[in-house]
Amino acid sequence: MRKVTFGGACSLDNLFTGPDEAMDWLRWSDDAAKVTAESWKGVDAILMGRKTFEFAMKSGGGGGGASSKFRTYVFSRTLESVPEGAELVREDAAGFVRRMKESGPSAGLGAGDIIVMGGGELGSALIEAGVVDEIGLNIHPLLLGAGTALFHPMERRIELELIEARPIAHGCVLVRYRVLN
Repeated sequence: MRKVTFGGACSLDNLFTGPDEAMDWLRWSDDAAKVTAESWKGVDAILMGRKTFEFAMKSGGGGGGASSKFRTYVFSRTLESVPEGAELVREDAAGFVRRMKESGPSAGLGAGDIIVMGGGELGSALIEAGVVDEIGLNIHPLLLGAGTALFHPMERRIELELIEARPIAHGCVLVRYRVLN
């Protein structure tokens, strides 16, 4: 079965972006590059909600392009279309991801692992639905005070098991958790 991972860089106060979607606080390093490269091994699908997709498009990415080795799925009920290289998904995200996890290559949904990108709305919904296997975070040593929340409110408690925790460059800490329920 395909592995689904949710995560990214966040502040110590659990924010993905600062006020006005600011990302100027990110502390990129060779360590972060190595962690990122390792995280993407075996991945062939990227999942994004509408807000993350729109942010990615403003930043010059988001669609993957027709020649990309990643299939990009954008979950939205309001977008009319997405550029070539991305696929718009209007159905229930948890049900779609469940099918992706269980599908083989013949289903046309890929066979590699899956990364959930960006803001916490889609990630939290998928975690709560039980389709996320792992959460990986690069925690930065600062408090942003306001911005995009890492996790949105959930109806139930989610138990996690620590897989890895280690310091990386610039005072950041990499943490990875297995989702147990």
